[in-house]
Amino acid sequence: MQLLRTILIIVLVYYLFKFIARYAMPWIARYFLKKTQDNLRKQYENQNEMNTKKEGEVHIDSVPKKKTTLNDVGEYVDYEEIEESD
Repeated sequence: MQLLRTILIIVLVYYLFKFIARYAMPWIARYFLKKTQDNLRKQYENQNEMNTKKEGEVHIDSVPKKKTTLNDVGEYVDYEEIEESD
């Protein structure tokens, strides 16, 4: 009886997955594609707004980061290889 019940559950899960894959997945994919398209459209519009500047207008996107210098790393020490004798 337990084997029959297990087989029935497996068959029901299979058909449920098949139903979801056929009907729900395309709807979910369309939803996410639409949201992505809207986000990309907004980014494009924002970028166009930023690129349309009046003459003499200054726009700074970001402040440049401080450059790290190698002087703070330490002192270079020249060395010679010493051959070991057996």
